[in-house]
Amino acid sequence: MGAVVRSWKQFSANWINKAMNRSGALWAADYFDRYMRDQKQFDAAKQYIETNPVAAGLCDRPMDWRFSSAGWRD
Repeated sequence: MGAVVRSWKQFSANWINKAMNRSGALWAADYFDRYMRDQKQFDAAKQYIETNPVAAGLCDRPMDWRFSSAGWRD
């Protein structure tokens, strides 16, 4: 799994850096996976992920972020 994630990060970082005329690190050096033990833990992780663009100031509501699953449920 680590090799797959590393490949995604490398490809996307190269593409994004080129598109934005920049260079340097884009992603954290590692990735974090987590075993979902129950629905409550899954829901908490989903909420955390979906609210990241709001916390970063990229949108006002999770469903406004076009890449988010938050808008798919409505």
